[in-house]
Amino acid sequence: MPMLSNLTFYLPIIVLGFVVLASAIKILREYERGVIFTLGRFSGIGGPGLFLLIPFIQQMVKVDLRVIVLDVPSQDVISQDNVSVRVSAVVYFRVIDPERATIQVENFMQATSELSQTTLRSVLGKHDLDEMLAERDKLNADIQEILDSQTDAWGIKVANVEIKHVDINESMIRAIARQAEAERERRAKIINAEGEQQAAAKLVEAAEMLARQPESMQLRYLSSLNFIAGEKNSTIIFPFPMELGQWLKRNGGKDGPGES
Repeated sequence: MPMLSNLTFYLPIIVLGFVVLASAIKILREYERGVIFTLGRFSGIGGPGLFLLIPFIQQMVKVDLRVIVLDVPSQDVISQDNVSVRVSAVVYFRVIDPERATIQVENFMQATSELSQTTLRSVLGKHDLDEMLAERDKLNADIQEILDSQTDAWGIKVANVEIKHVDINESMIRAIARQAEAERERRAKIINAEGEQQAAAKLVEAAEMLARQPESMQLRYLSSLNFIAGEKNSTIIFPFPMELGQWLKRNGGKDGPGES
């Protein structure tokens, strides 16, 4: 009976000791850190692995150090050329300082999300629609730089920002299609005009070469006759001697008015 009474007396103490010991033992994974507070004051960073806390005196806030993927909701943006679009993005960031991420901001996830939305609207509102569609890499870098500079005080590193979608209403899509069609027509006309200009320059160059050597014109004339004769057609050709044309040119002015 005395032994039973002693066991009954010590059993609650043993159970309480196990409970206190269990609450004092903390195990954190490799990607986790514990921000430790002693009587409400910051006293250090714990983990990863096994460590002990003083029950009822020390408390711990667990922080995940892995990269977090934050999906930024679609934002209504008015571009610099007054076009209304809806833009969505994704932000990749991670906690690099658990102390500041816990102490300096109440909820770093919500704070980063709200800051990402406002920064996305602010940056894209300074650019035209064409820049949003064609220069996404530059816009991503600008947004990432602004976010990283502002979240540094929270112990957060923004690694990357990617604009996912730029949604445009149907009327604006049709207007862009008409603009693209007009641009293609403009380029086609310019290419055609440049071709005509180059062809005219080559014709002038060829005429100058033929004019320097009259016999070459006779050879070109015979070559044209040979080409026409090779075709199966009913074309009738009357050869005209080049020497007769030159003789008429030289003597044509002698029979003019006022001469005997």
